[in-house]
Amino acid sequence: MSKVILTGDRPTGRLHLGHYVGSLRRRVELQNEGDFDEMYIMVADAQALTDNFDNPEKVRQNIIEVALDYLSCGIDPSKVHIFIQSQIPELCELSFYYMNLVTVSRLQRNPTVKTELKMRNFENSIPVGFFTYPISQAADITLFKSNIIPVGEDQLPMIEQAREIVRSFGNIYSEGVLVEPKAVIPQNDVCRRLPGTDGKAKMSKSLGNCIYLSDSAKDVKTKVMSMYTDPNHLKIEDPGQVEGNAVFTYLDAFAEDAHFEKYLPEYKNLDELKAHYTRGGLGDVKVKKFLIKVLEETLAPIRERRAELEKDIPGVYKILEEGTLYARNVAKQTMAEVKNAMQINYFEDEELIKEQAKRFANKNA
Repeated sequence: MSKVILTGDRPTGRLHLGHYVGSLRRRVELQNEGDFDEMYIMVADAQALTDNFDNPEKVRQNIIEVALDYLSCGIDPSKVHIFIQSQIPELCELSFYYMNLVTVSRLQRNPTVKTELKMRNFENSIPVGFFTYPISQAADITLFKSNIIPVGEDQLPMIEQAREIVRSFGNIYSEGVLVEPKAVIPQNDVCRRLPGTDGKAKMSKSLGNCIYLSDSAKDVKTKVMSMYTDPNHLKIEDPGQVEGNAVFTYLDAFAEDAHFEKYLPEYKNLDELKAHYTRGGLGDVKVKKFLIKVLEETLAPIRERRAELEKDIPGVYKILEEGTLYARNVAKQTMAEVKNAMQINYFEDEELIKEQAKRFANKNA
């Protein structure tokens, strides 16, 4: 079986460190490992419109921001097809057919949908497009016969729903046309859901607690120095709490032994730093300054590549256009197979036409 990877992001803003550790970093690794037949990255603008329908300009403006973030992080368009969701009309068509395979009660039970509805205060007035986005996401995945989906842990119910749709399609129409996807989540627990700078459970654009990949060095410093730590660690000599301390959570995600050798040689590794903080005698400012240096090793090259890419915005749009054209051709082929299995390929079905002609000829004989 072919190994096809698909992943993507909603263009509702610039991408942040949560995106980076949760998926972007792994995407670049997968791309460079080359252990796949095809790899797609989708700019999910149609999905973004389900809860930004009254502000399409927000989505429109952020498509280029997301594309710049992809390329500056190291996504290589010669190895990966980057495409814009709304420019693949077959996705809408396939979503429409899938709606017959899913019940309203099943959508209501989806934990991800329930959480998202509550977060957006949609409980009493749910846009149908948003409510059915697990179906749309299943179409995104299956139209390209993707079987490896790198996602965060919160997206696992969505992948399971896509698998159910594939099985239902196979049972009703034809086995083997669609491929069941498999979710791949980050192995590092911290990377599955990086907290916001305020210590909240999730880094979120709407909460204003993000460090963006495109932030300046000055902005990164300001945000790190204001990060949530241990509220009871008032004096340097006080014992500190590592668990729930956002600074140490970020170090869990980014710090390596080599960073200590370079920037904080009095400690061999993160375990030693944590031990000192826990027993007291280590101030938050020192730890935060170390984190700033660690983050800059990742962000400075990304920032520099982005600055170069911003000099040729038409070139970035050309990359998106070429990736979308490639994806569209694949989508057309899969859609033809789907329609054949559903027996709604009326004009291509020569046997149907001959059979009907014969039936009516006999009737009028």
